[in-house]
Amino acid sequence: MGTPFGSITVPILVLVLFLTVCCCTSGSSRRRIVTSLIHRDSVISPYYNPQDSSSDRAERLLEVSVARLAYFQAMSSVDSADRNIRFDLVRLFPMLLVNFSLGDPPVPQLTIMDTGSNLLWVQCLPCRNCSRAKNVFNPTKSSTYSRLSCNTSYCRYVPDGKCGSSDECLYYQAYLDGPYSKGELAREQLVFETSDDGRVTVSDVVFGCGHENGKFQDEKFTGVLGLGSRLISVQARLGSAFSYCIGSLFNPNYRYNKLILGEGAIMEGDSTPMRVDIDGLYHITLESISFRGKFLEIDNRFFGRSRRSGNSVVDSGTTITWLEQGAYRALFKEVKNLLDGVLKMVDRKPLRLCYQGSLSRDLVGFPAVTFHFADGAELSLDSESLFYQAGDVFCMAVAPSEIMGLSIFGLMAQQYYNIAFDVASGRAYFQRIECQLLED
Repeated sequence: MGTPFGSITVPILVLVLFLTVCCCTSGSSRRRIVTSLIHRDSVISPYYNPQDSSSDRAERLLEVSVARLAYFQAMSSVDSADRNIRFDLVRLFPMLLVNFSLGDPPVPQLTIMDTGSNLLWVQCLPCRNCSRAKNVFNPTKSSTYSRLSCNTSYCRYVPDGKCGSSDECLYYQAYLDGPYSKGELAREQLVFETSDDGRVTVSDVVFGCGHENGKFQDEKFTGVLGLGSRLISVQARLGSAFSYCIGSLFNPNYRYNKLILGEGAIMEGDSTPMRVDIDGLYHITLESISFRGKFLEIDNRFFGRSRRSGNSVVDSGTTITWLEQGAYRALFKEVKNLLDGVLKMVDRKPLRLCYQGSLSRDLVGFPAVTFHFADGAELSLDSESLFYQAGDVFCMAVAPSEIMGLSIFGLMAQQYYNIAFDVASGRAYFQRIECQLLED
């Protein structure tokens, strides 16, 4: 067998922000921001390395995905009041980056985008243990910077929020087995450059001004942009919805990936009920899996959490999909039965299902795997979304989750879909589409 997708490399994404459409005035609390998504291995990515092999990218993919799973494990094992940890940023290459400017005069920022957290924070002067990033923000030089009091409602939602000596709101954002960010909560304006060199300003954005940051080694990023659903999130400032479309993660010249924040987010296709938990994560309910025209035999107890609570997360911070173990074993069995006898299996833990061969040669016509969610929404994975190449071996980009009753759908599963989250209506949307068709 062979596949029409060509030689495949493993993606890590970078998001560089270019504003293409905006509505409303800068003083309005609602606006529409359309961004172009650029994956990490794109030729125009700041992380692009033309010397990287598919094996290099595979190793990076596993490192990021395993650490992301560890983050979710840690979050699920502690009380909600103690959930202030986030994934380790030291060892990992960023998945998504957002480029914007902060303050007046504007200072360029390059932040890690994370739909699994809520707070926007950047490194600020004076700064202890800052990275060697070039554009560290100095709040004393910005005419639009203002501290927030610990008496504001925002201070209740920041990690470890408390009062400082001058009644300012202090935060402490810890990271799993890694450094931290510590500073004060403030308001500031974000400045986006439009495609025609004009500027659009979003005023009064709540963010963390990090004066003590634990020795981040990466010189390219200056902070983290959380797009969770809580009050302190940037997406909450722009409205209650956002959408993003991901096409090919494997083509370094693909330029149609995009994100839309605020009004005008594309809410089309199948929809499914969505629950937002105390951490701002977006939960949906996986009900069944089908392959080769039949539903897999999976005990309902393996999906764990109830329809009301949601048993799955669609995540921008990981690449592979972590599937609840009972469901994974059923899928593993079906895929293995189809490929055994045709290809030579290779033991490559932790992904566990790997074969000697080439996607471009050996998987033409491979049947799609479809994940079925509550109310009929579907994610269908073809071979490009289900497998990745690592040298002369390809592996299934689905692995067993170690979190009871929770599956995490990574970026590979989201290829050629427009994904949308509408917090106000409590719905998530999946629309199978070529992202180029969404061009205005």
